[in-house]
Formats: sequence, structure tokens, C-alpha cells
Amino acid sequence: MTTTLFVNARLIDPVALSDAPGALLVRDGRIAEVFETDHPKVRADRTVDCGGMCLAPGIIDIGVKISEPGERHKESFRSAGRAAAAGGVTTIVTRPDTLPAIDTPETLEFVERRAQADAPVHVLPMAALTKGRQGREMTEIGLLLDAGAVAFTDCDNVVTNTKALQRALTYARSLDALVIGHVQEPVLSDGAVATSGKFASLRGLPAVSPMAERMGLDRDISLLEMTGARYHVDQITTARALPALERAKRNGLRITAGVGVHHLTLNELDVADYRTFFKLKPPLRSEDDRLSVVQAVNDGLIDVICSMHTPQDEESKRLPFEEAASGAVGLETLLPAALRLYHAELVDLPRLFRALALNPARILGLPAGRLLPDAPADLILFDPDTPFQLDRATLHSKSKNTPFDGARMEGRVLGTWVDGTQVWGND
Repeated sequence: MTTTLFVNARLIDPVALSDAPGALLVRDGRIAEVFETDHPKVRADRTVDCGGMCLAPGIIDIGVKISEPGERHKESFRSAGRAAAAGGVTTIVTRPDTLPAIDTPETLEFVERRAQADAPVHVLPMAALTKGRQGREMTEIGLLLDAGAVAFTDCDNVVTNTKALQRALTYARSLDALVIGHVQEPVLSDGAVATSGKFASLRGLPAVSPMAERMGLDRDISLLEMTGARYHVDQITTARALPALERAKRNGLRITAGVGVHHLTLNELDVADYRTFFKLKPPLRSEDDRLSVVQAVNDGLIDVICSMHTPQDEESKRLPFEEAASGAVGLETLLPAALRLYHAELVDLPRLFRALALNPARILGLPAGRLLPDAPADLILFDPDTPFQLDRATLHSKSKNTPFDGARMEGRVLGTWVDGTQVWGND
């Protein structure tokens, strides 16, 4: 039985929404005790002096793309695992948009084996909702659940066949399986690379109205009323969608929502120079939309902040803006990007970690994401104020497609622990 005592810490508790000095004792990979004093008189095999820095639950990142199988040159479990540890992400929840899609127990088991062998952090795989992510025939949800799938999603392939989606939601409800959806009206969104408005018109970019997100959400909410399924929206990025989300929650539907950190910290003006690292799906929104979504995170209406980590190689990004692939890496930049909201005094640290750790754990039914006795000792120690300029060449991900290249940021991860074992930082 080994013990580690973290002293002189600033404990960020997303359950109590508190930010206060304290200490924490870890025994055999789990939190044994939390102290209100920062130097308790407790014996331990090892003592970590946190130096007054922030100690918080490890980040749980829902919606990470790891390109195994099929595109290992973009990202592997080994490289993504290192990036996650360096970014304070202790659990990555992976997407099934691989080649081939993760839509059978055999493919899922391959992913689990590779993750267990190569990644120093927890890896929880999602499986496709429909076979081949083609939106026609649902996968063997029961068998995939038994094989270890934590949720079901077709990622950014919107299921246009409403009857097929209704059947899948009904079946998922019978097994209490979580379904994750991408709410964009697919016909309106087809080919769009920007949000409609004056800026997109001046730049000559094909654009889509923010109402496409609202329309997609309204449809899925109607299906939830029919089926009673448990449903998580991967990204809400517009002010227009927020009233519908609020009504659905108020009416008792089992719906939660997330947002990618890029949509919380960037806006449509950032693509002014046609830099394809800023090309995302859905596209970056107006500043009014960004501020509305930030407020929704602070209020708890939007439950989760994620990285939407999407590695793309240089060849797929070094193209004209309309032709370039969408997406950005974010495992290592998730925390410093999210801390922009803290430094702007828009969201405090406990509420930030409510969205980064506690709520993802609750949605997935995990005991992690909290600083409580008997919770897993998945922890991060970080300095929220250390300034640095990001150099994408230093990222641990194989792909370097980050919109924050060259940006001035604040916040450094000093140490990451998974089940009480340090996987990042100086001993």
C-alpha cells in the first residue's frame, strides 16, 4: 500500500465550486483524504509540494480523434497519449471516425488493445451509431456495449434518415446507452466553410446560417421526446440554439451539450487571412455567438468543454481554404486555451473544471472528475499564470494543425497523475 501526499496546493473543487488552499492524500491510486489545511500532519511514502499551484481533477476530453486504424501517420495512440498527458488530460474518449469506422466489436477490441499498450492515460472508445457511419442501419449496440463502448456516434456525419435515427435512439434507450450527435442541418451546411454574414461575403467564402444548428437541434430534440433516449450534443456554437437547449432541459429530456474550446476562444474574424488551421466544423462563429456560448458554459447550460482534437496532416491543410480539411488538434492546448476564459474573468476555475472534468465524468458514469475520497487519483497540477508563446513544432501530436501556433497563452501543466502514477512532469 503506497501513499502520496500533495501539500501546499490550491485545490480546485468542481463539486463544491471552491478554490482554496489544502492538501490531498492518495493511497493505492485513489484519493484517500482531502484536507482543508495545506500542510497536514500525515505520514506518506512520498510528498509532493505543489508550491501553491492549482491541483485539480484530470481533464476528461470527449470526442478525441485518434487515427488508428487507417491513418496512423496523422495520430497514434502513443502520440495522442503523450499529448494528453502533457495537456493534463487523464481520460480521452475517442471518436469512431477511423478507416474503417469502429462499428464492430472486433474493431473496438483492436482499439482497446492498442490504447492499453501505448497510451499512458485512460482511453475510452466510442462506437459508430450506424454501420460505416452511413446513417442507414444501426450497429450492434448491445454487443458493442459489452465490448466496452461508452457511447455511440456517427460524429459529423449527420443521420439524415429520421426513421433510422429514431430506431437507433429507441434501441439505445432500452439499453441506457449514450448517443452523441452533431446538430447541423446537413443540406444547408453542405459545402459551407464559414458562418453567413458580412465577413463571409467580403471574403467570398461559402457560408451557412447559424439557424442550421438550431434546425438540427430542434429535430433531434423532437426525436428525444419520442424515444426518451440519453443524448449528448457534441457542440453547441451559436446563440440561436441555446433557447432550444434550455427548454429541452427544463422539460426533463435527458440531454446534455458540449462545445469545443476553439469556438469558445476564437471567432470568424480569425480566418481573415484564409489560414486553414482555423477551418473547423462547424465553422467559427461571430463574436456575439462566442460570448453567448461562454455565458452558457458559466451558467451550466452547456455542460462540457472539449478539444474536438482532429489531427490533419500538412498535405490536407496546405490547400485553398475551401478545399482544405477541417479540424484542429487540441489535447495539449485545451487547458491554456480554456484558461483564456479565466483570465478574461468570464469563467472561474471551479466552473471551468466542472465543464472540463466533473460533467464529462457524470455523463459517462465515471467516478473521476472530482476531488473526493475514493475517487480515482487522476490529477493535474498546473500554474494558471505562466505565460508562453506556443510553437506548434513542440506539440507531441503527430499532426501540428493548431490555430494557436505563435499565439501568446497562459497556463502550464506541471504534473499529471493517472490512478496515482505520475505520467507527466518532473518528479
